[in-house]
Amino acid sequence: MSEIRATARLQFHRGFTLDDAAEWVDYYARLGISHVYASPLQMSRQGSPHGYDGIDPTRIDPELGGEAALERLVERLREHGMGLILDIVPNHVAVGGSQNPWWQDVLAWGQTSPYADYFDIDWHSPDPLLAGKLLLPFLGEPYADALHSGDLALRHDAQTAGFQLVYHEHRFPLDPRHDGDVLRLAEHAALWDLAPRFDALRQRDDAYTAVAECRRELCQAMADPTVERALQQALTLFDGSTRAGAIRLHDLLERQHYRLAWWRSGADEINWRRFFDITELGGLRIEQPEVFEAVHALPLRLVEQGWVDGLRVDHVDGLADPRGYCRRLRARLGECQKRRPEHVVRHVAIFVEKILAADETLHRDWGVDGTTGYEVMNEISALQHDPAGAEPLGDLWRDVSGREPDFPAEVRQARRETLDTLLSSEFDACARALHAVSRHSLATRDVTLAAVRRALRSLIVHFPVYRTYADDGGRPELDAPFFDQAMAGARLELSPPDAGVLEWLERWLGGEAPADAADAQERWLRQRAIVRFQQLTSPVAAKAVEDTAGYRSAVLISRNDVGFDGEHFSHSPRQFHEANAWRARHFPHGLVATATHDHKRGEDVRARLAALSENASPFATRVEHWRELAAPLRQSLAGDPAPSPGDELILYQVLLGAWSPTLARDDTEAMQGFAERLAEWQQKALREAKLRTHWLWPDEAYEKACRDYLHGLLATPELCRDLEAAARELDLSGALNGLVQTTLRLTVPGIPDLYQGCEFWDYSLVDPDNRRPVDHAARLAALQACQAAATALANWQDGFVKQTLNARLLKLRHTHRDLFTHGDYRPVPVEGEHAEKVIVFLRQHGEQQLLVVAPRLVAALLEGTELPHVPPSRWGDTCVRLPEEAGAAWQNALTDTTLKVSHGSTTVTELLTELPVGVYVRDMH
Repeated sequence: MSEIRATARLQFHRGFTLDDAAEWVDYYARLGISHVYASPLQMSRQGSPHGYDGIDPTRIDPELGGEAALERLVERLREHGMGLILDIVPNHVAVGGSQNPWWQDVLAWGQTSPYADYFDIDWHSPDPLLAGKLLLPFLGEPYADALHSGDLALRHDAQTAGFQLVYHEHRFPLDPRHDGDVLRLAEHAALWDLAPRFDALRQRDDAYTAVAECRRELCQAMADPTVERALQQALTLFDGSTRAGAIRLHDLLERQHYRLAWWRSGADEINWRRFFDITELGGLRIEQPEVFEAVHALPLRLVEQGWVDGLRVDHVDGLADPRGYCRRLRARLGECQKRRPEHVVRHVAIFVEKILAADETLHRDWGVDGTTGYEVMNEISALQHDPAGAEPLGDLWRDVSGREPDFPAEVRQARRETLDTLLSSEFDACARALHAVSRHSLATRDVTLAAVRRALRSLIVHFPVYRTYADDGGRPELDAPFFDQAMAGARLELSPPDAGVLEWLERWLGGEAPADAADAQERWLRQRAIVRFQQLTSPVAAKAVEDTAGYRSAVLISRNDVGFDGEHFSHSPRQFHEANAWRARHFPHGLVATATHDHKRGEDVRARLAALSENASPFATRVEHWRELAAPLRQSLAGDPAPSPGDELILYQVLLGAWSPTLARDDTEAMQGFAERLAEWQQKALREAKLRTHWLWPDEAYEKACRDYLHGLLATPELCRDLEAAARELDLSGALNGLVQTTLRLTVPGIPDLYQGCEFWDYSLVDPDNRRPVDHAARLAALQACQAAATALANWQDGFVKQTLNARLLKLRHTHRDLFTHGDYRPVPVEGEHAEKVIVFLRQHGEQQLLVVAPRLVAALLEGTELPHVPPSRWGDTCVRLPEEAGAAWQNALTDTTLKVSHGSTTVTELLTELPVGVYVRDMH
């Protein structure tokens, strides 16, 4: 079996099953992929489009074909010498509904359930109504309204032989120890006799197992139709639409281990950890050994069987102790590796989904192979943005939107709003945990909860990273600069007394090691506070940066994506080289991605918008003209324009970025599909921004006005013609950026990851648009045609040239495995008039060398051309200075021609004569 050298990320769901994937293994093998990188395969909610809402981690999802279909896929992969990487979700599972057996058991049995410790639940809430209970904010209306509506219906479930409340898709089981309260109301002696049996369970330590006998007797009794009728009649006495029924039902609910509540109360009062602010996803305590083993039993077995060669860990920052988790996982994989079949890969990789902020690096003591590659997406994208475009585009944003082009300021404001609204309950829990630490010490017993809240809020608002990784030993040195940065920002806005509280927080949150605490109680309190804090800053960052500020601030929307550094408009070649050299030294086997299932805009949308940064001033002039022409399309709602100027400007950017080279305004059907996709994106973007509408309180009038404006733009001949003309001007430079992006993904240090369908041009938008079905048949036909790169370039609009580039470079990676797996990374100096417009680097392992030449910021050099290829003569005297040992003959990996280099120097004209990018190899021996 092959080591992991290139992956293809596939999104599985009931419309694309494991057997569907097996059908196309031959295609991916021909393309040069070594491993299929699968979205979560463990059992998720029925109809899940992505698999991140798991309900049973012990089973392969039957909707995908189950374990039998997985075995067929693995066998097909093995026939081609390929393998499988599995995406696992240790942070959370889906709750609510009725499908999660662990969650349902906790609802029924409360703290006595064997699964009670699986979930991160605060059973000791300061709210007396929640003492020993979970808040379940799943009602579509206030509790009293739901109670009296009759929608809460008490039923006997024949499958479980227990009672449950049915509410739309939800099933809330009753504590079996209170089943007698229902049976006692039935007009039948057999049920009266059973009631005391259930009552007695309240006094039994073995109630959890003893209930089975009681339920068996109930089922036997119900075989008598008169008993069943009597029970059904008793259930009608709990009909909340009647006054007596509502009282009876409420009393019964008060005896359960949960409190039903209106969904709007969740953000303020929920007492269990969620995934971000999503109440349908409950956090797991994966740090507990029994939970770890239960969640990982299936993937570890698949690893041991040799079916899986790597694990992708979703949202590692959501865990209580990412370092401890990863090291435990590595140890367990080490045990499994000893028992794997002889013919499979020995080393099982771990890739963590981790968003790295500017200047942040992955901790090197976790035992992982690297991240899933968001940071590389950012680095390549930033390299392709023209720094000269930052000021005019920033001015345009300020003039049009009325908002400052200050992304960090937008993030800080979004963090404040997130703490005050979406994650207020999590914030309160963290503040209480810190206040408990303060009360434990005489020195800080007078620090009030209000003061802790103020200091904590400021600290989180200024936090520059997703989280830090303090543990019992304190805060790691690598995290110190980021915590110090947050402290400095918080001090500037706090009063002197609150700034003093902030200093205590710094100590309690890892500045001092909890292990050094005076007593065990203080140590436990500090450990709990650290976990609460670190599990809070991560979702705050995600909601504030990706899901709010990224849709509010759009100097250029291509710089706002998952894992991107929106504060910095562009990166220099030096920054790009330094990042690659660091990765080559420390994480040479991490994934390298330019598109993912989470991206907000497809990789070629970003490439087109990056080209827009090279023509910022003309774009600003055009926007002014478009807004004038579109004035009649704009509506006024409560005195404010709809769409707002900022939303209008973002729309223009996305229109140009997603307008593919083959889309013509006179193609009615294609334009209608384009408009529908944009409208779906627009609604999500407006709600994520949370300025004029919101997911929790949508303003349908505003959304309709924006949708009408969008359709009006495309239906107004002069506007649509002008928009199409502007889009056409981005075609060549956008396509060239796309080819460069592909080349860099396949040649920089790391394992290249191809997101499904992206071997052709990718003009997708945010999910679900980026998860549309892939036309594998078209891709296989194109690959079988086996066009030469130059031929494919001549017809670049169809995207075959991008696939050709992928195939040639994946073949190169196969034939030069050691070079790409172990090769170093060295930037190569470029001189001459266009030196800043070329990226050149050299990789070497043993006697093999790789030379990569890629243009950047060349929109001006493409003027008047018909191909996304800078005419060789336009490079002038630009040349590359190679090391002395890099002279002699180089083989062009894309065209199979030979380039001879003498005296350690060659011109960019020679290097990029045939194609827009150059990839050369040589054997020094």
